[in-house]
Amino acid sequence: MDNFQLSSDADLLTRSLAGDERAFVALYDRLKSGIFRYAFYMTNSKTAAEEVTQEVFITLLKEGRNYRRTRGDVGAFAFGIARNFVRRIERRERPYLPLPVHDSPLENLASTLVAHSEDLSGQMIRDEVAGRVQAAIASLPDHYRQAVVLCDLCELSYEEAAARLHCAVGTIRSRLNRAHAILAQKLEPLRCSADIRSTGTEGCLI
Repeated sequence: MDNFQLSSDADLLTRSLAGDERAFVALYDRLKSGIFRYAFYMTNSKTAAEEVTQEVFITLLKEGRNYRRTRGDVGAFAFGIARNFVRRIERRERPYLPLPVHDSPLENLASTLVAHSEDLSGQMIRDEVAGRVQAAIASLPDHYRQAVVLCDLCELSYEEAAARLHCAVGTIRSRLNRAHAILAQKLEPLRCSADIRSTGTEGCLI
């Protein structure tokens, strides 16, 4: 029995294109998680992420011969396919609307949690906050959102993210720093709410 664990992604792709179903299954198992996570965090939809993941592997079988090792690893090649499908879904679905820094649902959430914190379980609060954080990420410009999703949520290194986005590592660092600053501003009401609950005083702690 072939030991697919010792095979590179490129070798598995080559064998898959030659009709080796076991090699394709091994490649699928190796790449599916990263592709799904990326698609999910970019679309905030499990259904869309499943659709993207399926389409990526169908496309790999159809267009895998276009892959060139000199242009990066198979993971980066598959990511490029996933990125194109995510963009198609974003054009197809209702576009994300940016969340204004002021008078946003984030401020309403902060007020609600302060007013009703005694009636809400900790899990409910965490779920609400997570949803608002996702919405804030979704409102970022695409180049910033890509950096956050790849580095913070998919936990890729700067080098890996740069390879997938075809840019310099310094560009990834810059985009990520700027994205974090924007998110911190958008999520400030949540921090204020947490400060109020923990101290019992009004206003944010500086």
